[in-house]
This record gives sequence, structure tokens and C-alpha cells, in this order.
Amino acid sequence: MATPPPSPDSGTCTDSDTDTPAVAIGVRPKGAEGPEEPKGSHDTGDAGDVDVAHAVPVRHPLRWLSVAVLAVLAAQLGHFLATNPNFEWGTVGDYFGAQVFGQGIATTVKLTVVAMAIGIVGGVFVAVGRMSENRVLSSVCGAYVWFFRGIPVLVQLIFWYNLSALLPRISVGIPFGPEFAGTQTNSLISPWLAAILGLGLNEAAYMAEIVRGGLLGVDHGQTEAASALGMGRARILRRIVLPQAMRFIVPPTGSQVINMLKATSLVSVIALADLLYTAQSIYNRTFETIPLLIVACLWYLVMTSVLYIGQSFIERHYARGSSRNAPQSFWDFAFFRRRTPRAPLAASETASAPVSETSS
Repeated sequence: MATPPPSPDSGTCTDSDTDTPAVAIGVRPKGAEGPEEPKGSHDTGDAGDVDVAHAVPVRHPLRWLSVAVLAVLAAQLGHFLATNPNFEWGTVGDYFGAQVFGQGIATTVKLTVVAMAIGIVGGVFVAVGRMSENRVLSSVCGAYVWFFRGIPVLVQLIFWYNLSALLPRISVGIPFGPEFAGTQTNSLISPWLAAILGLGLNEAAYMAEIVRGGLLGVDHGQTEAASALGMGRARILRRIVLPQAMRFIVPPTGSQVINMLKATSLVSVIALADLLYTAQSIYNRTFETIPLLIVACLWYLVMTSVLYIGQSFIERHYARGSSRNAPQSFWDFAFFRRRTPRAPLAASETASAPVSETSS
């Protein structure tokens, strides 16, 4: 029996191979139940069918509200700084470039460099000792870290400065035997040496943990491969492990340098003429406390900004090839620039990239 051809209004079409009626795309069959689907809900694979003419961008009212609040606070801060006569900005300008502050800044910088050098070198040795297989050496290094990290730096500075009350005389000789040389502790422990001991030994404990974390971040297979090539433990540490651990060690070390620069202000309690002690000695005579403290704050900001710039360049140097996102530079931080991830290689570029041949 012949099948009648479908009517034009039926909304169906016939498969030429199987003679099976098929539903036409975008046309609702007659008699079907359920709500009618919205127009354009089917994905036809044609980008031209997507209507974006009336697309509305996502609004962020809370962002604008936060910007408005910050703008009001910034305006209030600017008005407060400009109209409050107690700041005495004229006095700040007079003392900002004074020679006496230059001497205090030089003392602060030298103290930072020497204390960080002791901290970095001592931290490397303590970190290696903590990772040693020698139980005694590992325990002693662990006790060193526990002791110096548990006592505040200010307490350590005062203790070293008053060491003569505990040990009036320091001598060198054979243990429990005759002494070869000795001197009075007061003549040996000066404020400068007390500051170096207090800051340097304390920093070595913190740097030991930073270095140990960096060494543990290197894949153990690197050490095994170097050992298989016949390299000694000291050479493996110097040539293989430390260079790879630098990208884990450098960022926190830069932060420690900045913290050390600020921690040098604690030496003012032992009468060492650093930046803060210089400001205190002046305002104790002139009673211009706020202007002199502002001068000290401005110089600390200048020095820490210089260190931050150097840290950003060093981080970018050691982070090359290790991640897609390079560390944020100082200028990106200063001008509120967002980090832009590196674009991945296109398929054509990947396919055309040369492949090195490996000899069998």
C-alpha cells in the first residue's frame, strides 16, 4: 500500500533512505505536550544565530561603593595632613636632608648588611645541620632554632648589652685549663657588637628555616641522579641543590632583609646611634617630637622602597621558566597593574616547533 506524501503543514520530513519521519529543527510537532521552547534555544552550531546585540555587561555596584568610600577617606586624610599645624612640615623639610641624619642612616645600613650576612651564612650551616643524618648535630641545630626564635629580639639585645653582669671577664684557653688571653667584658661588648650579636644570631635562626624549606623543595631525584654520577655530598649541595632552591629562598630572604632594616630601630635602646636614635636625640633637646619622627619614617620608607625594587628584579631573575606568571614587579605594585599571564603557544606554533632527535 502506497504511503501518502506528507503535507506541507505537518512540520516533518521523510528520510530518503529509511522513509522514517524526522522532526524538523526549530519546528514544534503538532500534538506535542509541554511548554513551548523559547526561540533560539537550540544550538545550531552557527555563531551568527547568537543574538548579542542586547547583551548587558555585568555591573559591580559594590566596587563603585568601595571606591567612593576610599575616595572620601583619602580626601579626609589629605585635608588632615594639609591643615593640621602640628605636623610642622617646614621643620620636616629642614631636618630631612640634615647631615646628622645621614650618619644615622649609614649606621642603619651597615648594621643591616652585617647582621644579614651573619644571618644568611649561619642560616645555611644551621639548615644543613638540621637536615644532617647525625642525630646529635641535628638536635643541636634544632635547639638553636627553637631558642633564638622563641626569645624576642629586644630581649636578646638587652641581654648581650648587659653580658658583663653575667660574665665579667672573657678569656680564651684550654677548657678547664690555663687561659691564653682574656679581657674585660665591658671593653669587648660595645653597643655595636651587642647589636650585631643580637640581630645576627636571631636572624640565623629564621634564615635556617627558610633555607631548609628551599632545600626540601628541590626534587630528591636530583640528588639521586648526581650521586649516581659520582658527585660528593658537598658538591651536590653546591652545584645541584642550592641553585635550584634559590627560587624558593630568594623571595622570603628579600622580605627578611626589609624586616632587618626595620628591626635595626630596636638598637636605640642600647644607645647605638642609628636612624631612630638620631631622631630621638634631637627631639629630646628641641621637643619637636612629631616632625622628627616623620623624618625617620620617611627615610625608612625610602630605604625599604629601594630594597623592594631590588627584590623584585632578583625574584624575576630566578623565576624565569619556572612558572607562567612572573612575580609582580615594583612598578606593577606601585601603579596597581594586574598580572597578565603569558599566552600559551598556538597549535600551529606548537606543531612547527623543532623536535630534538634522541639517539638510540
